[in-house]
Amino acid sequence: MTRILLFCAAGMSTSMLVSKMKKAANDLGVDVSIEAYPESEMSKRVDEADVVLLGPQVKFVLPKAKSIFEPKGIPVEVINTMDYGMMNGEKVLKRALEISKK
Repeated sequence: MTRILLFCAAGMSTSMLVSKMKKAANDLGVDVSIEAYPESEMSKRVDEADVVLLGPQVKFVLPKAKSIFEPKGIPVEVINTMDYGMMNGEKVLKRALEISKK
């Protein structure tokens, strides 16, 4: 199972995207765990992630996120703004799975 964590300002807008990602995972038969948290919880969630995605509104924390997760071999990426705005759960899920295999 791939554990995907999304971080945003408060964890609310991203929770809608998480629902769409979970539906896409179910439709595609992919075994994943997807959760959303406020970016202030990044340090507390290191052991819960295989992939970390940041909401576009918190892309300024990318260097901090990379310093927390990448030393543990966990890839970090900012969600594509268009995919986030369109709440394209399937596309975001596929991208998360893609970067988890690098």
